[in-house]
Amino acid sequence: MKKLLSLILALALVLTATAAMAEITVGIVNNPPSESGYREANVKDFESVFTTDNGYVAKTFYSLKNDEQLAAAQQFITDGVDYLLISAAETTGWDAVLQSAQENGIKVFLFDRMIDCDESLYEAAVVSDMAKEGETAVNWLLGLGLDEYKVIHIQGAMGSDAQLGRTGALDAQFEAGTMVKVAQQTATWDENEAKNIVLSVINSGEDFNVIYAENDGMARGAVAALDENGITHGVNGKVVVMGFDCNKWALRELLAGNWNYDGQCSPFQAKVISDMIQTLENGGTLESKLVISEEKGFDAATLTEDDVATYGLGE
Repeated sequence: MKKLLSLILALALVLTATAAMAEITVGIVNNPPSESGYREANVKDFESVFTTDNGYVAKTFYSLKNDEQLAAAQQFITDGVDYLLISAAETTGWDAVLQSAQENGIKVFLFDRMIDCDESLYEAAVVSDMAKEGETAVNWLLGLGLDEYKVIHIQGAMGSDAQLGRTGALDAQFEAGTMVKVAQQTATWDENEAKNIVLSVINSGEDFNVIYAENDGMARGAVAALDENGITHGVNGKVVVMGFDCNKWALRELLAGNWNYDGQCSPFQAKVISDMIQTLENGGTLESKLVISEEKGFDAATLTEDDVATYGLGE
């Protein structure tokens, strides 16, 4: 009996040790959940997938500052994580860190946003096509056939993939002369800053009829400025209001006719990356270097309650 108990105990210790060895360590560098409703959903998605129950030890770092993200990523490399997962605050400046990861045998996955680097420095990217998001939104705006387009353009954090992509298509219209740039300024995703930008334009007396805000929070701040000054907006209003990310509360603004357009940006990349990691862990190869999330734009004129339930983020 003592021999049997000893054998069972030894087997249990082996199984425990094996389970511990099987854990995969991931270092996740992301923007903070306070950035936006989109980012809150994105962070929750990664927290729900990279868990101990799923065989992972997750180390996380959140910042809107690229230099802080770079330092955290380098620390994760020093710590010896197995995989490094990055949603970069800015598209540039990452080459040295990614090279360091490669030299240390750490595989890198990009998510949400691309980085401007050689593709050999990362295993795969699971991202949104930010340029396409901008093109879809601007094409929708052109489709309204307005007599004139006088635009207040509220940008996100400068240098981020989301800002560059959502700005590009609109800048092309400004350069072509099909739209007039009344104001173009960053609010760094902040609602109050967006409100102040619009208040400044209103106080200047300059006319405008479009607000193109690069996320929902900034669109909400812009609308607050309009409301305070009795300026109508949305369906049948003076000012066309456009946002991005498709928070449920924002889509409800479309349903109510207060906004006109919201561009989808999917925050759900964690399961795709986890599946890729498991493929590599099992000795397989990845089918694709680049996975683009399927996304669309929503028009207040055609949006339904089912769309809000299906595509809306948060509550």
